[in-house]
Amino acid sequence: MTTHLTGVGIGRGVAIGTVLRMPDPLPEPSDEPATASADTETERATVSLAATAALIRLRGERAGGSAKDVLEAQSFMAQDPTLIDDVSARIAGGTTAERAVHEAFASFRDLLVGMGGYMAERATDLDDVSRRVVAHLLGVSVPGVPDPGHPFVLIARDLAPADTALLDLDRVLALVTSDGGPTSHTAILAREKSIVAVVGTPGALDLADGDLAIVDARSGTVTVDPTPEQLADARARTEALAAAAPAPTGPGALRDGTAVPLLANLGSADGAAEAVALGAEGVGLFRTEFLFLDATSAPTVEEQEGHYTRLLAAFPGRKVVVRALDAGADKPLSFLNATQEENPALGLRGLRALRANEQILRDQLTALARADAATDAELWVMAPMVSTVEEARYFSRIARETGLDTVGVMIEVPSSALLADRILAEADFASIGTNDLTQYTLAADRLLGSVAAFQDPWHPAVLRLVREVGEAGAALGKPVGICGEAAADPLLAVVLVGLGATSLSMSPAALAPMRAELARFTLAEAREFAELALAANSAGEARAAVMAADTTTTTISTITADSITKPNGAQS
Repeated sequence: MTTHLTGVGIGRGVAIGTVLRMPDPLPEPSDEPATASADTETERATVSLAATAALIRLRGERAGGSAKDVLEAQSFMAQDPTLIDDVSARIAGGTTAERAVHEAFASFRDLLVGMGGYMAERATDLDDVSRRVVAHLLGVSVPGVPDPGHPFVLIARDLAPADTALLDLDRVLALVTSDGGPTSHTAILAREKSIVAVVGTPGALDLADGDLAIVDARSGTVTVDPTPEQLADARARTEALAAAAPAPTGPGALRDGTAVPLLANLGSADGAAEAVALGAEGVGLFRTEFLFLDATSAPTVEEQEGHYTRLLAAFPGRKVVVRALDAGADKPLSFLNATQEENPALGLRGLRALRANEQILRDQLTALARADAATDAELWVMAPMVSTVEEARYFSRIARETGLDTVGVMIEVPSSALLADRILAEADFASIGTNDLTQYTLAADRLLGSVAAFQDPWHPAVLRLVREVGEAGAALGKPVGICGEAAADPLLAVVLVGLGATSLSMSPAALAPMRAELARFTLAEAREFAELALAANSAGEARAAVMAADTTTTTISTITADSITKPNGAQS
């Protein structure tokens, strides 16, 4: 009997294959007292922590790209001084190295979950590090992605970055997870590696090894035991996508010639060459946090200038949008804001934290201005987490005082979207961060699996706010970009253009399929899609309405709204 599950699709691909589940994790270590001395157990723990960190870094080197950054951050977890001290203290109390590692990491995990947001999502990474250290201590293999010797659809609760980064794409046809959202590490890495994926899928763990499934990322559906007609439809989609794989080159544009520049999201200058090779017309979001994270003090102007100069030099004559340091409560830095907050997602973060430490902001802007003067790129700089007109005015004043010419703001909270006309009167451009805008609009912690169903930028409430910004930008003649993960969702990106977005920024791997997708539609069609989405009552309805109107694409048409799995279980 055919069963349908629904989650959040990543990309536009479709895959057909038999299901294989991730093996169960290692059992919890025994809490029996240690028989060896505390010194011996401490030495064992120290060796395994260091070895695990080294192995994770090696995986990062092999994977490259964003995966390298993710895995390097994960390796730091295995050598965090606070965690190591906690492990040592527990061993001194008589526990084994295995149990001490398990308990110390679990305690830190609970702390991260309590912080919410970005830090809560990192709890999954912490669990993975803990399992790897315990496996090393026990001298056993870490349960990971299975290898049955044939292609398969991988089913998991979630995937650790170390597993996702090195998936064998000749074996793993598609990925389906029960947890996670569209901006989780699993989703980001799946998008970067062009893996067909559906995340946050209730009922996924009820699937059995050997089940035949169609995984359709475009519709966010998993069809188990499909009919012959559904299989034929899916195969036709697969062939059509394969035929379109050699994406057109040149600037991003709609079918009627309307320009939609396609830009890259980057976390360091190391990714610049790859972005250019994959067709990036510039950079729509350069995250500067990599210079500050894991540091005990802010980098100097000279240190920052060197990094920014290297980035800008890779894009001569092209636009490069740099976001000022976006840190604070959810990505705490000891030298910026060490105060513990009850609700960090609503705390002193982004521009708020920078205003409280203005010299750090001035130093960063000075370094950017110097790098701009030394290169030929077109530098744009924007402030994170702007929520008021006064904040936009403040940032514009400071940035211009340091010699920067093009100054903008990030629209990530409803207040700034609703006041976009007034905020854009103070700034040269706006960039919409759909990840946070969705979080704050729907009161759902971004990246937190338990509320992944709410973390959907297709929601009409989010789209209405995007329209407010788009209309303000059009009225004032100022650009409005999209730099959240929504920009990499092909059909949603067309809707965003219809709402007034003038550029899209995404992971470099998503550029080619996005260029092909935009070329299928005119601006009039994009605006029609936008109106359909705005008229819906939910994210699911909005997505379904636009997909139904997209007559240029073959879809698995036998899946109806009534047959889609509801959150409390599968229907057939």
